[in-house]
Amino acid sequence: MAMSATDDLLANAARYAESFALGDLPLPPAKSLAVVACMDSRMDIFGLLGLQVGDAHVIRNAGGVVTDDTVRSLSISQHLLGTKEIVLLQHTNCGLLTITDEEFADRLEAESGSRPDWAAAAFTSLEESVRESIAKIKASPFIPRTESVRGFVYDVETGALTEVI
Repeated sequence: MAMSATDDLLANAARYAESFALGDLPLPPAKSLAVVACMDSRMDIFGLLGLQVGDAHVIRNAGGVVTDDTVRSLSISQHLLGTKEIVLLQHTNCGLLTITDEEFADRLEAESGSRPDWAAAAFTSLEESVRESIAKIKASPFIPRTESVRGFVYDVETGALTEVI
């Protein structure tokens, strides 16, 4: 019987635990940094940014957009765990560039019989999406440290990172 991807992951986790040496890392991230990024599997956030385990909170979702749940996570990150900087990462060739919120809601309704009470948060411009996410963070009364909020677009074909001004 073939092992599932989850079974493979569990075997990897058991091997990882055998030589685990990170149990003494402090709870707050060492770089006082939170990163909001797309969930796209082509983005190696730690490799791209040169981060190590324990350096930053990494919050990932479809599109790397700032949603209510992202605000919740950033609020906890800052209020309870002392982060001071926020980096936003979106990327080229994102799936959310290929749909509209309406089209996606229609698709879900057709397949499930129910319409979602949330939006997919699709967008047509990466740069504008990054700017909107920065504005949502800066406008939130729940995120007190907004002096260092910066946004970037990652190119999935070249690995280059471009800041959105």
